[in-house]
Amino acid sequence: MDFSDRCRRIRFLLLDVDGVLTDGGITYADDGREIKTFNVRDGLALKLWIQAGRQAGILSGRTSEVVKRRAAELKVTALIQGADDKRPAFETLLREHKLDASEVCYVGDDLPDVPLIRRAGLGVSVADACEEARQAARYVTRAAGGRGAVRELVQLLLESQGLWQATLERLGV
Repeated sequence: MDFSDRCRRIRFLLLDVDGVLTDGGITYADDGREIKTFNVRDGLALKLWIQAGRQAGILSGRTSEVVKRRAAELKVTALIQGADDKRPAFETLLREHKLDASEVCYVGDDLPDVPLIRRAGLGVSVADACEEARQAARYVTRAAGGRGAVRELVQLLLESQGLWQATLERLGV
């Protein structure tokens, strides 16, 4: 299957958090609260993806209330946190959502993501991912994690699926 065919098959976008939806930094406030910075363009892209009739999910090795809040704001289909080994969580997601791996695009940035980048129908790494993730990926974004990589990918997928123009028209662009 060529790259265009892979893009056209994608129905579910599954994302790592730290290093993909954020720049990978973790900040702690004096009171112990965790602070993360999310890119608003990535958030808009996820909303547009969902409005186009697609699904999105977050799969993280860490657990964070901030991520739970962001997932709710974006209305993602699935939120899986605290997955030390992401492989079983990925397989459960496939079963629960009745998906074939070829219908899933997984985006990661570091070693725990490599098996999913390889397993997904379209494995993607962000520009500043570790070498192993970039080598495993079928697509490496030009943008870094937390800096518009998800926005870039969503546009690519929607264009490949013939949905980008309708998305622009819905926005009045």
